Amino acid sequence: MTMNRIDQRFAALKAQSRRALIPYITAGDPAPQHTVGFMHACVDAGADVLELGVPFSDPMADGPVIQKACERALKQGTRMADVLDMVATFRDTDQTTPVVLMGYLNPIERMGYDTFAQRAREAGVDGVLMVDMPPEEGAEIAPLFAEHGLRSIFLLAPTTSPTRAATICAHGEGYLYYVSLKGVTGAASLDVEAVERQLAPIREMTDLPLCVGFGIRDGETAAAVGRVADGVIVGSALVSRIAENADHPEAIPAALKAVLGDMRDALDR
Repeated sequence: MTMNRIDQRFAALKAQSRRALIPYITAGDPAPQHTVGFMHACVDAGADVLELGVPFSDPMADGPVIQKACERALKQGTRMADVLDMVATFRDTDQTTPVVLMGYLNPIERMGYDTFAQRAREAGVDGVLMVDMPPEEGAEIAPLFAEHGLRSIFLLAPTTSPTRAATICAHGEGYLYYVSLKGVTGAASLDVEAVERQLAPIREMTDLPLCVGFGIRDGETAAAVGRVADGVIVGSALVSRIAENADHPEAIPAALKAVLGDMRDALDR
């Protein structure tokens, strides 16, 4: 398997003993024409990998903040084809930052797996994280994605059994997304010591970078998690800033940069 942008980025970070900062935003929120600018703002603030949410009508794993972002994006007519166009436009001026599409299988199914994989590669997508595609169900799809250079990224949670964690580690690519809390995105406080204890046995099973999401709100939590993980994933803290400024989209890039800049500084300290 040849290295793609995700593998290259994590190899570079490892060489520098740095932690990955991975922001999540929902494509098309508050309107499609703003998303590419937000992606660039995240990179300018120090993002290493971008997770771009594909809006879906029933985002089961997501809390109210991201659910409402999906509603706003869908109301604006944002579809999978639009999300791929956004990535292609982003690639016009950024050839190096990895982009992972995060969401649910239904929009990919509707487009058709072959069509999606081909168009995603052409657009410059590097990885796919579908919440409702566990490794067992991805057995047919993952090889197709791999053929097109797309990494299949999977979730692990505090409730994942050791046997199941081993299966996920065996099939995972790019990095593993460790869900730090039981519950939905945007949930309450984070117990970093518990996260450290839970990551230890997973590290025995895989060489993949372990990135932690859910509950990362500010520089302080990012730095604390960065001490025990290879990367931090931040979603609700950014999506809530987008919501607050939905009527003034021109203010959103600065709001995103303020949150991410604080986290980048804290991680690098």
